[in-house]
Amino acid sequence: MAPASSKPVYRRVLLKLSGEALAGDNQHRIDEKVVQSIAKAVFEVQKSGVEIALVIGGGNIYRGADGERMGMDRVSSDYMGMLATLINALALQNALEKIGAHTRVQSAIEMSKVAEPFIRRKAMRHLEKGRIVIFAGGTGNPYFTTDTAAALRAIEMGADAILKATNVDGIYSADPKKDAKAKKFKDLTYIDAINKRLKVMDTTALTLCMENKLPIVVFDLNKPGNIKRAVLGEPIGTVVKN
Repeated sequence: MAPASSKPVYRRVLLKLSGEALAGDNQHRIDEKVVQSIAKAVFEVQKSGVEIALVIGGGNIYRGADGERMGMDRVSSDYMGMLATLINALALQNALEKIGAHTRVQSAIEMSKVAEPFIRRKAMRHLEKGRIVIFAGGTGNPYFTTDTAAALRAIEMGADAILKATNVDGIYSADPKKDAKAKKFKDLTYIDAINKRLKVMDTTALTLCMENKLPIVVFDLNKPGNIKRAVLGEPIGTVVKN
C-alpha cells in the first residue's frame, strides 16, 4: 500500500457533527472535555491550510422529532431543535477561540445578539480569511434535518466534501454494535445508500449531494486524529459518491 499523502486532498470541507457528539459518554448535555477535544482537532485541520466549516445538530439538548412524538406541534418543536443547535455552536465557538482559532457563528434564524445571520458571500469570505465558520439553526425551516442543512451549506460554500463524524468507523449493512455479521462498506453510491436505507444521512441530504456530486466521508469521531486523516484522504471510513 502506498504511503498516505501528507497534504490535504480537500481544499474546503464541511464537518457535520451530531449534537450527541458534544455530550460524550456521560449524561452531561455538553461535555467540556469532549468539546475541547473536538475544537483542537478542528483547529489542527484548519492550521494545515484546509478551509473548514461546521454544522452541528442539537440532539443532546432537544430533538424536534421527539417533541412531535410527545404531542407537540411539529413546527414549534423543530424551531426548538434549531435553537438547541445554536447553543452547541456557541459552546464550540468558545472552545475554539480559547485555543486561538478565529471563528464566526452564522445562524439561519436571526439571533443578532450572539450570531451573524447566514449570508453566503460573507461566510465564504470568512473561510477565505482563515476563519472557522459554524452554521447554526439548521436550514431555518421546519421539517428539514441538520443533515440536509449540512448538505445545503456545503454546496453553497463550494465545499469539496462533507465529513460526517459518527460513533462508528463507517457505514455498515446493519448496526455493528447489535449485529456481529454487519458488513462494512468501503465505498457506496448515493443511490445504494438511499435504496438500502443505510441511515447515512436522510434522503433529502443524499439527493442534494448526489445532484451536486458532493462526496460524503463517514468516519469515527471517537478515534483521535480522524478528522485530519479524513482531509488527508486516508481510508478511515466509508466514502459515498457517484
